[in-house]
Amino acid sequence: MSRKRVLVVDDENAIQAVIQGCLEDIAGWEVLLASSGQEGLQLAEAQNPDGILLDVSMPQMSGIETFQKLQANFATQYIPVIFLTAKLQPEDRAQFSQLGILGVLAKPFEPMNLVYQVANIFGWEV
Repeated sequence: MSRKRVLVVDDENAIQAVIQGCLEDIAGWEVLLASSGQEGLQLAEAQNPDGILLDVSMPQMSGIETFQKLQANFATQYIPVIFLTAKLQPEDRAQFSQLGILGVLAKPFEPMNLVYQVANIFGWEV
């Protein structure tokens, strides 16, 4: 089985570090980091990751805008996306599912469970 590559797009360095540590140390996946929606779009197109963890609330370009741009690009539209959000209301879940998001993870998350949650949503084995 090939090693999975996950792009993490989040404007908080501490969140990036926790996610990267969990996914690399526990699952052995390669983690790419982007601090903005624009950087995430560029990395997604250049690196073609197996999946993307995308923060909803970011300055300049929100996660929803970033996701819409990913969907509009032929090179990135098939990459599965999981939203990361600190604000998760029932109406948010409904909106996210209409967008075609594969899943949503609430922040803060339990680092030791993160790999299994991500693998479960993406349908990967750990």
